[in-house]
Amino acid sequence: MATPETPYEAVLAAARDVTKLECALDAEMLGAALLGSVYAVAETDRADAVRDFVAGFLSATARRRAAAAATIRVVFARLVPEACGAASVKIGKTVPAWSGQLGRVHLTGSYAYGDVYGDQTSYLATFAYDDASGGPEHAVVALVDHNIGITKDVFVGGPAERILGQVREMCANDELTWFREEDPRTLRGEVSRHLAITDGLGQLPSEGSLATDRALVGARLAVLPSPALTVAPSLDDPLPADERTILVREFLAAPEASRFGLDPAGTTDLASLHFCLSLVLDHSASLLDPDPMRWSPAVAGMFLLDWVHRRAVLDIDDAAMLPAVVRGWAAYAGRRRGLPAVAIAQTDAAIAEMVPEFVRLYTTGERRSPATAAVAQLLAEGVDVNDPEALDAWIDANRQRLGDDQT
Repeated sequence: MATPETPYEAVLAAARDVTKLECALDAEMLGAALLGSVYAVAETDRADAVRDFVAGFLSATARRRAAAAATIRVVFARLVPEACGAASVKIGKTVPAWSGQLGRVHLTGSYAYGDVYGDQTSYLATFAYDDASGGPEHAVVALVDHNIGITKDVFVGGPAERILGQVREMCANDELTWFREEDPRTLRGEVSRHLAITDGLGQLPSEGSLATDRALVGARLAVLPSPALTVAPSLDDPLPADERTILVREFLAAPEASRFGLDPAGTTDLASLHFCLSLVLDHSASLLDPDPMRWSPAVAGMFLLDWVHRRAVLDIDDAAMLPAVVRGWAAYAGRRRGLPAVAIAQTDAAIAEMVPEFVRLYTTGERRSPATAAVAQLLAEGVDVNDPEALDAWIDANRQRLGDDQT
């Protein structure tokens, strides 16, 4: 077989047996997998890249009469109906009988499940074809990671009843997970909002079926009712200062503050205490799905072993106090959210295990950003970073070390 001259020819070659498939679902999964290669290699705006590819493919193959070409054209048009030319693709006489069922599905159930910490939520929707000839009832599963703010993986498979049963059993046997029926509008809104962020990533998560199933998941989401209009969280809209003050006061009056030696009445370094609490709240606000009460082993690790070293300059008192503040806040937040005692205990144990690595990173400074490292150097040399004249004097005295050619 000759090497295909264009990407469109390569797709036609890969889809040469599409007419031999048994049902519309098999064809839609094949079509999504083929478009997944386009999605995976796009550097940005992946969904737009797939849409543009489909438009180009439909234009380039408009005169193809072979059954396989006619069939994959219909498959792509149903998977990406917003592509230019998709609406005009008709079902001809040479395509399989199941082609009329492509995309003709209805929702049979919508659910959500996840961990009690709130790190991740999986959304599960089941669909059936309007006519059984389209294929079996199947499930769409999308994993939303609230710590990094993306739809981390998607999956389409069946039988739907088996997948749903496995999820129910898993959640029933694990007290650190939950399961519920979900409003399909919420399901569509949450998955779509986070999937839009995923589409813009320069590099996709390395595991799972995100690329191969993305187009089919998008087509299934479009079947669901439109979500209510909501305002997505914004990093430019932090927790108001008065609400931060109330949260801090409530925490300092809570038993968790006393348990970890953070009672203001017995704390000699109030400045460090309040600074550490401000870092805890700043970190929560920096997440794409911000919530100051959502703390888990994963969130604590992101904070203590990465974020705080890149974003803050700690003196020795701050560094000594910060682990206790995180342990106290995490325990307080867990109680406020009603987490199981075992979940709160696991978070506390995880934070305690992180302390030696936190101390090592603080000591070496290896994860400091250039800006943080510069501020740390200024403070170490006794320069008041809030004094413009002192900063100018330091820069003048250190031009050569800074690599500045000015005299």
